[in-house]
Amino acid sequence: MARVKIDEVKKSFGSTLILKGVSIDIPDGSFTVLVGPSGCGKSTLLRMLAGLENISAGEISIDDTVVNMLPPKERDIAMVFQNYALYPHMTVKANMAFSLTLAKAPQADIDERVNIAADILGLRPLLDRFPRQLSGGQRQRVAMGRAIVRRPKVFLFDEPLSNLDAKLRVSMRSEIKLLHLRLKTTSIYVTHDQIEAMTMADQIVVMNDGRIEQVGSPLELYDYPANRFVAGFIGSPAMNFLEGVVRRGSDPHFELPGGGRLELNPDTRAPDGAKAVYGIRPEHLDIAPDGIEAKVELVEPTGSETVVCALVGDQELLGVYRERHNLAVGTVIKLRPKKEHAHLFDLASGQRI
Repeated sequence: MARVKIDEVKKSFGSTLILKGVSIDIPDGSFTVLVGPSGCGKSTLLRMLAGLENISAGEISIDDTVVNMLPPKERDIAMVFQNYALYPHMTVKANMAFSLTLAKAPQADIDERVNIAADILGLRPLLDRFPRQLSGGQRQRVAMGRAIVRRPKVFLFDEPLSNLDAKLRVSMRSEIKLLHLRLKTTSIYVTHDQIEAMTMADQIVVMNDGRIEQVGSPLELYDYPANRFVAGFIGSPAMNFLEGVVRRGSDPHFELPGGGRLELNPDTRAPDGAKAVYGIRPEHLDIAPDGIEAKVELVEPTGSETVVCALVGDQELLGVYRERHNLAVGTVIKLRPKKEHAHLFDLASGQRI
C-alpha cells in the first residue's frame, strides 16, 4: 500500500494544455475514482501515474518518492486496461504469471501467487483455458489477477468495465470493490460513469477541462456540490436547474421569469436581486397543491420508480417518485421543492452560493 501525491501536475501536447495544474492527495489504502466527461484529462493523468506519459510540469510521488523520471517497471504499480490486453496464445495461468516469469521469480513463488489470485477471483477452474474461451467478465478477472500477483503498491484501473454489458458491469463493479476491501491496496480508478464512481469510491475526484472541480466522498459531492458542473454531473437523473432572481425581505424566495416563487433554504446567503440558478434533485420534488404549476411532457415508468418530465414556463423539471402517479401527457400538476435540499449557484460563475 502507498500514499500517492499529485502536485500541480500539467500536461501539454504541443501548444495544447491538457492538464492545467492538478493536485490530489490520495491516502494510503483508499479507493479513489477520477470521474469526468470525455476529454477532461482523467486517462491522461492515470497514464502519467503509470509512467506511460511524460509530465510537462509538477510532481507525482508514491510513498514520498518522486517518480517523475522513473520508468513504469520501477514504480511498483499494476494497471488494468479497458481492453484487457491478454496474450491470446497464453493460458489464463500463463497470462497471470507473465510479469513474474519475466522477473525470473522462483516457480514455486509464481505458482503460489497465481493460485492465491485465482482463488480470490474464482478463476481456479479456468487456469488452463485460453482468452478466446472466456467471457468478457472472465477476461476482465484474468486482467485483474495479472495485476494482483505482482502485489504492487498501487492499482490503476483505466475504465475496465466499459466493454461489458450493463448487467455484467453491475456485478463486476461489486467484485472490484470487494477485492479492494480484501486487499486494501491503494487503488485509482478512471471512469466517465458517475454511478460507478458513487458506488465504488472512498474518494471521488471530479475533473473537467483539465482541472479539478471538487474532491470528496460520494455523499459529500452529492449533498454539497461545489458548483453547478459537479451538481449536474453527479446524480442520475441529473439535478434540475431553474434560472431566476433571489428576493430577500420578510418573505425570502426565488423568483422565476414567469412569476413563480420557490421557497429558499433559510441558510441561503445570496443577496437580494442576485441572478442565480436554483438546483433541486428529482427525488426532492414533491407533487403538492401549494407548488408551482408545471405541464407534464413525458412520463417514464421504470417499475420501482416513475420519472416525470414537466415544463415550468420554458424550463424543464424532472421528478422521480416511488408512488405510481397516473399522469397523462399535457396534464398540469403542481410541484414543490423541498427547500432544505435546494441549492443556489451564481448564474455567471456557476459556483455554489
